[in-house]
Amino acid sequence: MALALTLATAATAEPLYPNPDPDPFYAAPADLAAHGPGDVLGVRGMPPLPLFPGATVTLVKFRSTDSHGAPIAATTTVLTPAGHRPDAPLLSYQHFINALGTGCAVSHTLYDGDLNLTATTPMLNAVLQQGWSIALPDHLGPQFALGAARLGGHIVLDGIRAVKRLPELAVQHGPVAMAGYSGGGLATAWAAALQPSYASELQLVGAAIGGFPANLVTMAQALGYEPHPAFGLAMAAAVGLEREYPDRLPVSSYLSPRGLAIRDAMANSCTNNILAIGANGSAREVATTMSVFDIPAARSVVEENSLELYSGVPEIPMFEWHSPSDPLIPVDAIDNTDRRWCAAGVRLETLRVSAPEHLTAAVEGAPAVLQWLDGRVRGEPAPANC
Repeated sequence: MALALTLATAATAEPLYPNPDPDPFYAAPADLAAHGPGDVLGVRGMPPLPLFPGATVTLVKFRSTDSHGAPIAATTTVLTPAGHRPDAPLLSYQHFINALGTGCAVSHTLYDGDLNLTATTPMLNAVLQQGWSIALPDHLGPQFALGAARLGGHIVLDGIRAVKRLPELAVQHGPVAMAGYSGGGLATAWAAALQPSYASELQLVGAAIGGFPANLVTMAQALGYEPHPAFGLAMAAAVGLEREYPDRLPVSSYLSPRGLAIRDAMANSCTNNILAIGANGSAREVATTMSVFDIPAARSVVEENSLELYSGVPEIPMFEWHSPSDPLIPVDAIDNTDRRWCAAGVRLETLRVSAPEHLTAAVEGAPAVLQWLDGRVRGEPAPANC
């Protein structure tokens, strides 16, 4: 009865979507529904990137699928190394895009000097120097639905499909691997777990995932319930999930005037601004009631996007790394996911790094990740330490 009263008296604020990308290339074509997942919708040659000397840059638009089975247009940026050999390996690398604005897409920030991308630049340049191509998908989708992790998995897999279908990129018959850290690790992990059912024809040699939030429920509890320096990420994920599930997770209806002001301030923001806007905030500060977390439909949205709770498992070799003392993500959820995958027979190698904070662990694990990926594209037996 109390819950029904809360629902009946909730405010009626509508979800706030990002400003559309002003570049018409990103828009969905009128005949989008006539295309299948992974179909190429557009190709654009891009200027060279100082971050990746010698690489040719190609922006690819393709058809993907949202969390409800509806068609969407998505994009990925492909780096092709100088002297590329046909059918050399392809790495789909998912950057950590903890953002809500279309201007925060990797395809944009590569040209904006975003410092959040530079931590992975040495690793990606090492991949290019080995002759591999790299795909960098905008895995949050056209509405920048941060937190909608299943959506990210679809976009990653469809991006690989699209890249392999373009003859000019010359990767059609080469081995394909995936990697990502933090939010990018989450998209990578979901892509690996969904591949058997969503893209069974894709031949993938393995995926490396690091520091990923395996359970969004416990993540929200850790960052959102009490004041936390990274509360902005929890708030942004709630906004992003509402964009993808407006009927089931009506977050805006439960925000106070202050909460709506914070939401509006971060609605088109990238990572650093989101962290600054939400620093040391909490759900109790921005919500008129905490009852939204008790609504079965709302909670189920968060659970459906929590990999720890997903029964499916990858059928490809996996490499997982994180810091056991990571202060940003609940590591128990990762450990539980590892154990479940091992019990299901996944070829899983895990690595615990000594980094004291979240992003440092990405850099510390990079050499082992590169070595592991190289073994997979060479066809070596995948190690496991379950």
